[in-house]
Amino acid sequence: MESKDVEPPFFPPPLLSTRWWSKDTVAIVTGANKGIGFALVKRLAESGLTVILTARDEARGLKALQSLAAQGLHVHFSLLDVSNPDSIQTFASWFQHSFRKLDILVNNAGVSFNNINENSVEHAEVVIKTNYYGPKMLIEALLPMFRRSSSVSRILNISSRLGLLNKLKNPNIKEILLDEEKLSKDQIDRIVSMFLENVKTGTWKNQGWPEIWTDYAVSKLALNAYSRVLAKRYKGCGLSVNCFCPGFTQTTMTGGKGNHTADAAASIGARLALLPPEELPTGKFYLGFSPQVYSKL
Repeated sequence: MESKDVEPPFFPPPLLSTRWWSKDTVAIVTGANKGIGFALVKRLAESGLTVILTARDEARGLKALQSLAAQGLHVHFSLLDVSNPDSIQTFASWFQHSFRKLDILVNNAGVSFNNINENSVEHAEVVIKTNYYGPKMLIEALLPMFRRSSSVSRILNISSRLGLLNKLKNPNIKEILLDEEKLSKDQIDRIVSMFLENVKTGTWKNQGWPEIWTDYAVSKLALNAYSRVLAKRYKGCGLSVNCFCPGFTQTTMTGGKGNHTADAAASIGARLALLPPEELPTGKFYLGFSPQVYSKL
């Protein structure tokens, strides 16, 4: 997912410039009990949507819900661990019974076990399972429920520039990922399995994988590629799929370090999620805190 074919500057419009949504517009935000996810839920609820906040820890999720209620915001909560297929199926069944139709899915849930200057792959399987397979399984469980009306349903995957193709030094893998016509979900899965096998054999350092936060970067590399495949599949069919890298944000994942707050990053994410249908692209990677330029996935 290389930052190539750069297009003209893009400035997301103010939230209320073209209000296409209503209280009947339903949005799900995963990993939303804190950080960017929590801030996104708050922004979307303030804008008047019906929002489902999900978290893998029930107590923390309910605490987040209470915090929003204290600010006069009514939000729904459901337990969801995206690394657990059973949890995903339970959530999907609950959602279908409770809401039936979905308009916006923000895949925000993600993990990294490294400090800023560390690069351990000790927890690579958990990272891949949560950051790549989790969003993928959730999307596929919810696909039949997307409304796909004239307002266009949308998926926004919170990703990272660490997963851009220019961070990948393995020419064979890069060639596979750059072949837009032939790229498939199975190929992406095989690449991920190859990485995990390299981790098990201790050969991952000399196989051309990204050098910073390697397991996290590979998980986002795969998520970006999957987003591209999905965007191509549903182009013109009422479903938009894009990725957004919020940049170096002050969250627990970064140990509180960063160039801006989670609220600031969420303000951009919410604007991207609420773009008017006529301005909504698909297959795009929004890069940086203030995404003035976007590129193809």
